[in-house]
Amino acid sequence: MSIEVRPATVFDDVATLVGPKNPTSQSCFCLSYRIPSKESQALRGEARAARVRELCEQDPAPGVIAYLDDEPVAWAAVHPRQDTSFARNQLIPHVDDLDVWSLWCLRVRPGYRKQGVTHTLIDGAVAFAREQGAPAIEAYPVDNQGAKVDLTMAYVGTRALFESAGFTKASDTGSVINGFPRVLMRRDLR
Repeated sequence: MSIEVRPATVFDDVATLVGPKNPTSQSCFCLSYRIPSKESQALRGEARAARVRELCEQDPAPGVIAYLDDEPVAWAAVHPRQDTSFARNQLIPHVDDLDVWSLWCLRVRPGYRKQGVTHTLIDGAVAFAREQGAPAIEAYPVDNQGAKVDLTMAYVGTRALFESAGFTKASDTGSVINGFPRVLMRRDLR
């Protein structure tokens, strides 16, 4: 299986991967950490899609997409932390003053899961951040210690997944998802 990870510049591919099933929904499109909370809560339907279309046209792109034979199969939200809600999040600490990038959402389409796509996706997100000049990249996965994570909450990934991608634990956080504590994992890119 040959997977290529590219910047998320094609809106239709982003919509395929993280667009809501209900077009009038105010959820997903992976906006909750990317734009201010009030804006995210106010956007519905086509206005939400239009905002994502706008983000896909910006530099840097709002994330990366893994393609298998030009078919979009996975999404990762990755962007400079300063432009996300993680810059102000009281539960996710800042380890230092580096202008790090955040990697906060992973989604693999059904039918492509458990085939190693997520590992390639993370590698692609790391490469994208490095190419953009990021000195380090952070993720905020759950520390589930091998326990099953509800699929709807698995978008943050697990500590073990990020450790296998070369990240190390930099800090505990005050955040909990699905009953599991989240940890701040970091990979230096310098």
